[in-house]
Amino acid sequence: MRIDITDLSVEVAGNRLVHDITLRAGSGRVVGLVGPNGSGKSTLLRCVYRALRPATGTVRLDEADLHAVDARTGARLLAALPQEASTEFDFTVAEVVAMGRLPHQRGAGRASAADRERCTGALARVGADHLAGRGFLSLSGGEKQRVLIARALAQDPRVLVLDEPTNHLDIAQQLAVLALVRDSGLTVLTALHDLNLAALHCDELYVIDRGRIVAAGPPYDVLTPELLAEVFGVRAHRVRHPESGAVQLLFDRLPAPAADS
Repeated sequence: MRIDITDLSVEVAGNRLVHDITLRAGSGRVVGLVGPNGSGKSTLLRCVYRALRPATGTVRLDEADLHAVDARTGARLLAALPQEASTEFDFTVAEVVAMGRLPHQRGAGRASAADRERCTGALARVGADHLAGRGFLSLSGGEKQRVLIARALAQDPRVLVLDEPTNHLDIAQQLAVLALVRDSGLTVLTALHDLNLAALHCDELYVIDRGRIVAAGPPYDVLTPELLAEVFGVRAHRVRHPESGAVQLLFDRLPAPAADS
């Protein structure tokens, strides 16, 4: 299932935060959004998972206008992990993951054996099955993040929208989670701060700066020293990953401008 975002703009309190964005994530592709803090990445993703309604433009999953389908249908198609995802009550981990099955249940129906199997499998996939009986609020930040990813996987969506999914994870967990997302076969739209992780795991990148797309394409084509200097204010040296061949970046501060003599 593909995602098509067309001419999308977002206004909040009279301020336009996202300007006329058009992008596509093809079926089964992992597409990354990168850009400085405050560039509009999270705002754009909130429109995709329907926490915000765009001022203009559309979000389509294949031919379906996502903002026109009912909530249950939307939740069967798309699962999201917002950056500020939280739960206020101390559910167990198993109960939190089971929430991902609600779109597939009728009324207040009990979880079926198949539902429980899906949840157990999702926890195992993120390496958190040993946490099933723990209270969610007792977990570390990294453990919570893995449980919330398991909830999204248990939802059996066609599309995953992830806002900084590697937050709070150590490097081994970051690599494991992004490999899991990549191998899921789902269409994935994700915002990432770490440009090297984005280059390793994404098929295409969209660079967003001040609410506008300023570059798009395969990571090697997009992450040029010139663009990184202009958008991120850093000096970048490009190397190839010794195993994958993906572009990787070494950073320096930009040299200070020469003083006038």
